[in-house]
Amino acid sequence: MLSNRVKLIKPSPTLAITAKAKAMQAEGIDVVGFGAGEPDFDTPEHVKEAAIAAIRAGFTKYTATGGIPELKQAIINKLARDGGISCEPAEILVSVGGKHSFYNLAQTLFQEGDEVIIPAPYWVSYPPMVTLAGATPVIIETDEKTEFKISPEQLNRAITPKTKAVVLCSPSNPTGSAYEKAELEALAAVILDKSIFVISDEIYEKFTYDGFAWSSIASLGPEIRRRTFILNAVSKTYSMTGWRIGFAVGDREVIAAMNRIQDQSTSNPVSISQKAAIAALEGPQDCVTIMLREFEKRRRVMVEGLNAVEGISCLWPKGAFYVFPNVSALYGRKFGEKTIDGSTSFTEYLLDSARVAVVPGDGFGADGYVRLSYATSMATIEKGLARIAEAVSRLT
Repeated sequence: MLSNRVKLIKPSPTLAITAKAKAMQAEGIDVVGFGAGEPDFDTPEHVKEAAIAAIRAGFTKYTATGGIPELKQAIINKLARDGGISCEPAEILVSVGGKHSFYNLAQTLFQEGDEVIIPAPYWVSYPPMVTLAGATPVIIETDEKTEFKISPEQLNRAITPKTKAVVLCSPSNPTGSAYEKAELEALAAVILDKSIFVISDEIYEKFTYDGFAWSSIASLGPEIRRRTFILNAVSKTYSMTGWRIGFAVGDREVIAAMNRIQDQSTSNPVSISQKAAIAALEGPQDCVTIMLREFEKRRRVMVEGLNAVEGISCLWPKGAFYVFPNVSALYGRKFGEKTIDGSTSFTEYLLDSARVAVVPGDGFGADGYVRLSYATSMATIEKGLARIAEAVSRLT
């Protein structure tokens, strides 16, 4: 009864673990949740007020499929301000969240016979959306030695005549790794030499630490700008995950085709959310600074706490609000009659035994790891770390 297409797709592990944790909490179980990839801060007041004003003004009807002109102009201003990138309204498509932007791009750009290079660890939805477009994900493995970043040599070796694009997420979900400008320049040279496209997921650009200077690969010159599709959203930066506003920037012909895909699927993004997004992009940015300062404190406690647990090692993330500790040294250990044989069984053990929800690394293409989000309160982080340490100490 089901199509072959849908049989290839598995549920998102991040959403699945979050749903299970919430179901347990609804039963009255005290679960510490490190699964959700969303800030625990409220949406800024000036953003909410803009949405309320839009409702009161009756801005509740259909809009243009690809976003209202005022929002596109706000995106133009944002790209120029933050990255020195110039673009025009015809090069922008506003969609129902960042995930929708990637989906529209994949449906427009990829087809059967194409290959799309995706560095691992990767965001869980990249390979399935490439597969849904009929293309083949080609995975490049990385590890802690390179801070989970691919080299120009790795990229060059992975490219074949079938390669259409490479996906870069910097800062990364799930690892928090980020590419220096010089590293992006080296990758850009390969991309231009091989005439492929680069999809630059920049949704965590505002959350970087230790003085890291973030750069967009699209800012490195007009040639690479023409080969780049920028994906971004207001979701993380302004704690607006539920408002569902993302955007794509790139070649106008491709953007116009993405608009046609959106015409026949969702139509326009929510009218009220578009007005809120304008306020977020054009309004005061101190809300972002406040979140960043708090994330920096939480990052320190999270990394130091995990590294204090015997059998767990964790790199310091350069950005985003995730840690991706290596837990493979615990594989082979037992609890009762069961053996920890991978990231899934380890996460099941933590949830069932310690009431701590983390996301298994196998969904990100790295089974030796788990992902924890520190977009939660310091008290929650400290409680969860204590439970993890106690649970690991019980393994034999």
